[in-house]
Parts: sequence; structure tokens; C-alpha cells
Amino acid sequence: MSDTPARLLKLLSLLQTPREWPGGELAERLDVSPRTIRRDIDRLRDLGYPVEASRGSVGGYRLVAGAAMPPLLLDDEEAVAIAVGLRAGAGHAIEGVDEASVRALAKLEQVLPSRLRHRVSALQNATVPLTRGDGSTIDPRTLTTLASAATGRERLRFAYRSGDGTRTKRQVEPYRLVSTGQRWYLVAYDLGREDWRTFRVDRVGEPYATGARFTPRPLPVEGAGSDTGRGDTGSGDAATFLARSMRRMQPELRLDVWFGAPAEFVTARLPAHLGAPQPDGEGGCRLRASCTDSLEWVALRLALVDCEFSVEGPPQLVAYLEGLGARLTRAAAGAGAGAGTEPRQGAGPEQG
Repeated sequence: MSDTPARLLKLLSLLQTPREWPGGELAERLDVSPRTIRRDIDRLRDLGYPVEASRGSVGGYRLVAGAAMPPLLLDDEEAVAIAVGLRAGAGHAIEGVDEASVRALAKLEQVLPSRLRHRVSALQNATVPLTRGDGSTIDPRTLTTLASAATGRERLRFAYRSGDGTRTKRQVEPYRLVSTGQRWYLVAYDLGREDWRTFRVDRVGEPYATGARFTPRPLPVEGAGSDTGRGDTGSGDAATFLARSMRRMQPELRLDVWFGAPAEFVTARLPAHLGAPQPDGEGGCRLRASCTDSLEWVALRLALVDCEFSVEGPPQLVAYLEGLGARLTRAAAGAGAGAGTEPRQGAGPEQG
């Protein structure tokens, strides 16, 4: 890589991964000599990036937090705002906040001065989010630890709680983080089980990187002609692997739902993984999709679209909605028994 500016940007991108990079490995990645790497490190230091070097025959380089923000075109207030926003989004698995955002958070917090990290933590701790309760909250520090280990190819140890409450200790080679909109999952090779596993991140506790590096294994791929020889096949394969695992754990629901509203209205209110409904030509639309979500969650999300809808299938979802509708009707009838009493003023949140 002879283009110096492009090489410096690539070098900076590698150094922003929270790990120590041997000079020889950096030279190999950038296709230059170790001497060129040393010169480029000096250039980054001249630009204000705090790069530490360790001595010895296998010494390396690491980007550390400095006394001030390096020239990322962000002032202190902007850096704090971005870090808080990424933490909030990652911790509550908001749709659209995916692995790239977690990697960005890990890189940003790696170079934040201590005074700014303190402000981010203080603001985060003083903020109580109002969530819809259809997902699990996660400590963003857990996500950044997992993301950094996966990016740096470093083995992880953590405590894990299974669905039945069983607690185990795991050592894994992390491959990718995958967000489903509801939850985060870690796809990893479990060294103790000698097989690939998926872990719900909200059940992961006390994760820490061991410092032991590993060469990524090829992720199993179904189907003839699939490329299984590459060690780094991309996050799309991890998402496919997770989807297959979830299908094995939970039966697939084949949805057939009609909505009495335009397709654009419904699409904006449905989770992206359910797909987009098709207009029916009469002002409504129809959704035909497959998912492995629970009946309870699907029923809730359909009701949250806030328009008339009719479920043609699957039969178990129809039956669940009938039972739910009956319970809601009884609840409303019970509330009507208190008719004649004046509603309390100020019982709800203030409205602007």
C-alpha cells in the first residue's frame, strides 16, 4: 500500500481495535516494511494520536487514551453525546443499532480521555430509559467487551445462564455479534463443547478477554457450493447461522395477516425482520412472512400497528389472539363496573 494517506487511515483503523498489534503483523497487513510502520506510527503521534509501543523482540503498538481527544473532528460535547447515544441504543437492542454501532462505541471509548469517560458514565447512570418491555436490557460494557474480543480475535471467558437457570462457565472463540432487534446474540466456537454455539448476551455475565489469540475457524454453512474455507466469512453468515439455530430451537410461524391500512403505514410500525406487506388494491395490505418469534411477541407487535387487522394463519396464533381478546374484553368489562366514578385528575403523565 504505497498511498501514504490511505495507509495511515488503514493503520489508524487497525490501532483503534482495543488490542496490541505486533509491528510485523501490521507490516504484513499493510504490505509494507516494519521500518515504514515505525515511520507511520511517528506520523500518527505527530497528529495527536497516543500510540504506545512495547519493547522487545515481539513488541507491538497500542492506541491508548490520551490527555485529550485525538483529531477525530469531534469536540468534547459531541463525543459524550455520541457515546451516550450508542450506549443507550446498544443496551436496549433498538432496531437498526447493529454490530457496527457496538464496534464504533468500543473504538470511541478506547480513546476517550478519563474525564469524558466519567461524564458518559455519570450521564448514563442518571438516565432512566422508558422502554416498551419487549426486549432485554444489556450492560453496554458487556457488548463492547464481546465486540472488541471478536474483532481482535481474542478468546473470551464468561459466566452463562441458560434458559432453565443453569449456570456454567464458558471459554469461547467469539466470531460475531448479531442483533435481532429484540436481543443481542454472540456466535462463537465453544472450546469446552468443541462445537459452535449461540449465546444470548443478556445472559452473559463477567466477560473478560483472556489475551490468548486464535485463528478464526470457518463458520458452518449449509448447502452445496457454500464457501466454508474462509476464516472470516462476514457477519451475514453469522446472521444466517443464528437464524438456523433459532429455527431448531423454536417452531417457525408462517404469518398471513391482513391490515386495514396502507402498506407504508404498516411497514413503518412492524419490525424489519418480518418484511414488508403488499398492497391489496383496496386501501389495505397483506403480510405473508415466516418468523421464529414467540406467539405472545407476534400478537403484541400486530396490535401495536394500531389499525384493524385479521389473522388468517397460523392456527395457533389465531387461537392465541382469540384467548387474548377474550381476556381483554373481560378486563374492559371489569373496568366498566366502576362506571359513575369520576376519573382521578393528574393520575397520568403530564401532557404538553
